[in-house]
Amino acid sequence: MAHFAKIGINNVVENILVVPNEQEHRGQEFLAVDLQQGGRWIQTSYNHRIRARYAGIGMIYDEVNDVFTYPQPFPSWTYNLTTFGWDAPTPCPSYELPGYRWNEEQLAWIANAPL
Repeated sequence: MAHFAKIGINNVVENILVVPNEQEHRGQEFLAVDLQQGGRWIQTSYNHRIRARYAGIGMIYDEVNDVFTYPQPFPSWTYNLTTFGWDAPTPCPSYELPGYRWNEEQLAWIANAPL
């Protein structure tokens, strides 16, 4: 089985469908024409062997780098061409409890209140 992401306006992933093994080699055509789904379909992979990560609805297909990525979380974050993810202006201090959240107004990580 192969998984394909339907790419919509602004390269946003709109849907994910599975193609039977016997149709994998022509997945785009099978989905768009045979199943009358139309649109543009790009293969994605659960095991991350192609296009950096498995596509999800709402993610973005980066045509230049041929990868799926998440939308930019905050305007100050920059796109990392090594990980194909988004980096905050400063690294998160710790991933331990109580955890941190990004404050775009202050351009800083703020500790969450303990539970």
